[in-house]
Amino acid sequence: MTELVTRAQLVLLARTMHVPAERLAHLERLGPHRLHELQQRMAENLFDRHAPVFERMARLVPLIPLSISIPIVQRLVPPTMTGRAAGAIGVKYPAKAIEALLRLNVGYAADCAPYLDPRTVGQLADDAPPAPVVAILNELLNRRDYITAGPFLAYATPELIQAVEEGVPDDEGLIHSAAYAYSAESLSAVMRQLLAGSSQRLPRLLGAVINGSKELRLAALSVFARCTPDVIAAVGEILFDVAPPSAVADLIATYIAADATDDMLRFFGRLSPDTLTRLALNPVLPEIAEVLVDAVDGSSDLAVWRGVLEPLARTPAEVRRRAGLRLARLDTPTLITLPALAQAARLWPPLLWVLAATDVDVQARIGELWATSTRLDLEVLDRRIADQRLDSLLATLTNTIRFLR
Repeated sequence: MTELVTRAQLVLLARTMHVPAERLAHLERLGPHRLHELQQRMAENLFDRHAPVFERMARLVPLIPLSISIPIVQRLVPPTMTGRAAGAIGVKYPAKAIEALLRLNVGYAADCAPYLDPRTVGQLADDAPPAPVVAILNELLNRRDYITAGPFLAYATPELIQAVEEGVPDDEGLIHSAAYAYSAESLSAVMRQLLAGSSQRLPRLLGAVINGSKELRLAALSVFARCTPDVIAAVGEILFDVAPPSAVADLIATYIAADATDDMLRFFGRLSPDTLTRLALNPVLPEIAEVLVDAVDGSSDLAVWRGVLEPLARTPAEVRRRAGLRLARLDTPTLITLPALAQAARLWPPLLWVLAATDVDVQARIGELWATSTRLDLEVLDRRIADQRLDSLLATLTNTIRFLR
């Protein structure tokens, strides 16, 4: 989860509370999950408090033809009020809501969108016709109102996602909007459609990322890193097909410079074996091997560890030797927890391949720590080493542990 998601939740909370986002900046430290929960609770309280008013408004719907009421509403009622009332009225009269959506001016509908009750959006999503929704989304993207567009992805049906693929040409807008979406499950659903859709949209979209601004690259990483492993693997294969090694290296440099290394590593860790090999052979890997290792100092995040070890294990021996030396210099608590992390995340193979390239003094230091400060099962370690046929290359490690026990 990245700063973009945190920022989106903060802005949504500010909109709900009718205050400038700057006044709530101190809440950023709560992180995206707590901000999301806070915003959802505030929205529920707001809409529940006005429920009697919306109920009285709803009683007028069957009495006044929409052909008469919609033009009056658009001329006289502020979008704030219309947006807040629309959800409650739409749930009670879904057919009328769909008719109203077809009659509303796209610009006015986009003005109302930030104020819709998110609970009712979900209830209406299944019946809403894709065409007007796509038109409203295009309007929001034209305005670059990505924070409003993003959360609606949580309620997108497969039909709507397909309609967006076919009817929303703005690649950059889609990426920016998706980066502001909270639901990782919804992001994966959107990406699966882009992967499987007849338009073959993803290569074009990735091309925009490769040639895009720093902000676009970071937004794309925020999206991809939160997807499910199968989606990341598929996206990675296409990325390495459309991007030459120099472009991949440039993307990596952008992410490291922007302090987005953790998200980058979460993405790396779920790449397919073939893509990991291509990444490992990229000329940039020898230059950043130590940087990647430093990223896990003090970390217990299994996804980040996977993103470090999986590509490094496939690099040439000299790169692994330097990475292993850096690994041995991490703080002692990190090294002590390493066997448990490797066991929990099934990372013994890549970890052992990195250690197998290290000098004897490095293996001796790690062996000493593991022998005296962990509950490492030596039989398990021996089996893992034998599975990888690394017995001779890791003899110093295992002999040190046996000697000190």
